[in-house]
Amino acid sequence: MKPILSVKGLKKSYGAIQAVNDVSFDVMPGEIFGVIGPNGSGKTTMFNSMLGQIQADAGQIFLNGEEITNLKPQQLSMRGVGRTFQTLQVFGNMTVRDNLIVAAQEHHGTMLNRLFAATDSGLGPQADALIEMFNIAHVSRKPAGALSYGQQKLVDIAMAFMSEPSLVLLDEPCAGVNPLLVVGISRMLKELNQQRKSSFIVIEHNMDFVMSLCQRVMVMVEGEVMMIGTPAEVRANKRVLDAYLGS
Repeated sequence: MKPILSVKGLKKSYGAIQAVNDVSFDVMPGEIFGVIGPNGSGKTTMFNSMLGQIQADAGQIFLNGEEITNLKPQQLSMRGVGRTFQTLQVFGNMTVRDNLIVAAQEHHGTMLNRLFAATDSGLGPQADALIEMFNIAHVSRKPAGALSYGQQKLVDIAMAFMSEPSLVLLDEPCAGVNPLLVVGISRMLKELNQQRKSSFIVIEHNMDFVMSLCQRVMVMVEGEVMMIGTPAEVRANKRVLDAYLGS
């Protein structure tokens, strides 16, 4: 089986600081791949370099065997790559349902143009299905800005799946949400993974979440890959325990 994503020798520096240093890994079709590491270990810089938010200094990135190095976010979206950010990306004045519809319309054109689209472009049923899956039907007609932070987080994650991407990069999906919702997010992601056979890369500080959700985990320290292994292998690695888990 060939990887859906291959990252080879990715590097990004800021002056003398090597934020990402020779990072290489593969993600297989249908895999949930976790990325952990202390603050400042280069996780988000790696994400942003992969997704065209910033330009990498060196390295190559392949999606289904096609090189996508330094493509822009819109170009990646058109190729089936979705993402969430650490900060919420919802439109506060729009309803939850309209947020999801706009997210899918952006897959087919610019956000500015699609904000003023006259109809839902036939995306209503798709939005409603995700709204049900994420248990936000009771607030679907409310402005997203009127929701709690946890509910907005669910909207934000659901938006990433509206274009039916084959690969989704999730940047701290559990940050700032309560433990009960963390369990719910894990369940929803597993369900989406099974239903759509899509692949996920998840950056997250919540170790229990990562270890229960991901098939493999990559540990980053000071911009470099310390190890890649199963959750059990990561938990048993003394270097990881010393560098990240603090025990």
